[in-house]
Amino acid sequence: MPIELKMPALSPTMEEGTLAKWLVKEGDSVAAGDLLAEIETDKATMEFEAVDEGTIAKILVPEGTDEVKVGTVIALIAGEGEEASTAAAAAAKEPVAKDGGETGAGQPAKESAAAPAPAKAASRPPNPVQHSELAAKPKPDQGERVKASPLARRLAEQRGIDLTGLAGSGPGGRVVKADVDGVAGKPAAAPAAAPAPAAAPSYGVPEIPHEVAKLSNMRKTIARRLTESKQNVPHIYLTVDIQLDALLKLRGELNASLEPRGVKLSVNDLLIKALAAALIEVPECNVQYTGTELITFKRADVSVAVSIPNGLITPVITEADTKPLSRIATEMKDLAARAREGKLKPEEYQGGTASLSNMGMYGIRQFEAVINPPQGMIMAIGAGEKRPWVISESLQIATVMSATGSFDHRAIDGADGARLMQAFKRLVEQPLGMLA
Repeated sequence: MPIELKMPALSPTMEEGTLAKWLVKEGDSVAAGDLLAEIETDKATMEFEAVDEGTIAKILVPEGTDEVKVGTVIALIAGEGEEASTAAAAAAKEPVAKDGGETGAGQPAKESAAAPAPAKAASRPPNPVQHSELAAKPKPDQGERVKASPLARRLAEQRGIDLTGLAGSGPGGRVVKADVDGVAGKPAAAPAAAPAPAAAPSYGVPEIPHEVAKLSNMRKTIARRLTESKQNVPHIYLTVDIQLDALLKLRGELNASLEPRGVKLSVNDLLIKALAAALIEVPECNVQYTGTELITFKRADVSVAVSIPNGLITPVITEADTKPLSRIATEMKDLAARAREGKLKPEEYQGGTASLSNMGMYGIRQFEAVINPPQGMIMAIGAGEKRPWVISESLQIATVMSATGSFDHRAIDGADGARLMQAFKRLVEQPLGMLA
């Protein structure tokens, strides 16, 4: 029997992806560890490795196919001693089922071992390295939690459908998208818990020369998550002006001592350290709001916004509060380089207890960043510039930057946010405190 190669779940929340490119063709021999395809998820384009050896007998899903469900059979591999042509012919007699669907003969599709992965991961309690999309949502009032896929829950919210009592056709009675679609025409049993994000208005395209680019999964996810954040999270913004001269001096001295080791600190590396130290000093801001609980983290994992060709990704510096600056610099350089190449592992961009976004290199003086749920805050860093500044009761010129904290006002009071900004300002202006 041929080996079924199924669409993998490359992150805990992945339910579908785009099969961007095949790296093999029919008739190619593969061994465990060989690269088979490039798969675009909602976060990055990742390479898919073979776990079995054999010959590619039949490619069932062509490259460029969107919305391929996790668990869908995308190719067949002929095993040892099996002819590729024979395996391909056998596959032609038995239509391959899509995830959650039925075969051409009307028989139920075989349950995929990979398909339940997103639901299993999503049901875990939040933790300091939890991915932003695994945030615990407000728990339903009923005693027992409804078993449903994240996509089914989102569609049910948008359509005002109550999942309570709905029989699911997925594995173990799990409610899936098809079940929600099946009752979409029926009146909702209860109003949606939150208003669905408004659809983008359609204005038509003017008669001007233009190009049309299809939205990637990452861009769709960015649009959806930012819309949800601004609609559902009450933001409060606090800004401070910070003198940078002491930090710039310390950076120069540290880089001179680190040069033999090939390490060079950036200003951003020191700001990551300062934010992490401030979060530990003001734990009321190192939190996650779940709707029914407030989780306070015991360490500071800082997500750092990195611009990549297809959008934005936030690799995480874990335990930034305890790591030395040299290690933060080394890790950040490596993570940023691999992020731009689309080679980050899921665990390297999932989680984070707070975020930092720096647009100073573009000359942006000040901006207000959108919170990345379920995190409780994000620090927006502007450009350091020469400004008039009062030093020792006299007006002088100093290097000053503006930093703006965006806080989830459901979880963080204004006074606590102000304390964090105060601590961040002090640590940057007196940077030796970060090293103590």
